Amino acid sequence: MRYWWVNQNQTFRQEIEGGYLWSPKRNKNGHRNPFYEFMREVAPGDIVFSFCDTRIAALGIVSGYCRESPKPEEFGNAGTNWSQIGWRVGVRWQRLNNAIRPKDHIARLRPDLASKYAPLTPMAMDCRACT
Repeated sequence: MRYWWVNQNQTFRQEIEGGYLWSPKRNKNGHRNPFYEFMREVAPGDIVFSFCDTRIAALGIVSGYCRESPKPEEFGNAGTNWSQIGWRVGVRWQRLNNAIRPKDHIARLRPDLASKYAPLTPMAMDCRACT
């Protein structure tokens, strides 16, 4: 079992209600993105932390392997620069009644942060998406 973090500011509601994660395959410039590539590594039973509006707002358990999939129609105008074909993974989501704000716990989290591809940076009070 592995643990994953996903930033869902644009598509939180659609993905949580739809029971999935979706990402484009490449950046808008056509280059590979390691975060999009990680979608291909998730496996059933993995745990996903959903980050939205500065908080971990839901937890999910991956229910299937990654597959190629069209961009969900329910995204509407979200991700206008995203390609129309991407990666999709089934997830059984549970919204949290008391969403967790990582910035409030950065001192405890700092020692366990990876040096590369971590969703939070190890610097004091520095959190890429936590402002």
